[in-house]
Amino acid sequence: MTEKHKETKQKSLFERMGVTYTEGADGLLYPDIVLTEEQPHYGKYGRMRKEFLKEHRPATYSCLILQCRLVAHLNEIDDSAHEQMDYMVNAMAKAEGVTEALKASDPMEWIRCMNDIHHRAEECVLHDLIYDGA
Repeated sequence: MTEKHKETKQKSLFERMGVTYTEGADGLLYPDIVLTEEQPHYGKYGRMRKEFLKEHRPATYSCLILQCRLVAHLNEIDDSAHEQMDYMVNAMAKAEGVTEALKASDPMEWIRCMNDIHHRAEECVLHDLIYDGA
């Protein structure tokens, strides 16, 4: 055996991966591992994506957890869904003539139109980001 092979064989898996150790008060060595997963800020759409992955894509869900990427994925999905909703609602309202003038002249009609637009936009977002894509 070569000297390098002997040296590598004696090191633990953590040491070969570059992990360092700290001696505890009890005299045992503990690996210096730091969890770098970002903090969750996701809301409705992130929670919906999480439930979808758990129920319908368990392998993907497990992979994201093991790689410490689940929270980042859910944050990204939630942010993207909100951005897409804002863009689509504004574009659809403009295209359909749902304006502030309508809001001032007939508030109930404006609410009906905006609710309809919101539901149609959300259906697209759910299909594209939550249940299918990403």
